[in-house]
Amino acid sequence: METTIRTANIGDLNCLVHHRHAMFEEMGYRDAVVLNEVEKSSRDYFSDALRLGTYKAWLAEDANGRIVGGGGIVIAAWPGYPGETHAKRAWILNMYTEPAARHRGVAKELLQVMLEWSRNNGFRTVSLHASPAGRPLYESVGFQPTNEMRLAL
Repeated sequence: METTIRTANIGDLNCLVHHRHAMFEEMGYRDAVVLNEVEKSSRDYFSDALRLGTYKAWLAEDANGRIVGGGGIVIAAWPGYPGETHAKRAWILNMYTEPAARHRGVAKELLQVMLEWSRNNGFRTVSLHASPAGRPLYESVGFQPTNEMRLAL
């Protein structure tokens, strides 16, 4: 599929929120109240983070200008840690490809753009949380599992 990757901006807010909602829905979250909370907090987050530059997002458009996928990077202040040269971390998130555009290289193209941006901005590592559907893509470019743990409060 021929796509053009472009940087997202505040005018793309509804699309970014749609991707987040659809991503969680496809991962099995069905409770409308929970998904509405995700939409509200995501809208608030993306509005602020895009303006502040703590979230960078990219969208893939098909030949007709329709958005067929997207993803982004959270740039978080972080104390120094081995292997990194500055007090920041980069996390890829909100990766989503519209169902009709899947298995056509859209997500891989978006991922390559984000990895190149990370390299160009001095990051030596980038992290993400992989859904079962996304794991093969991330493994194909060299992502490795880490020791992160989680506790629901």
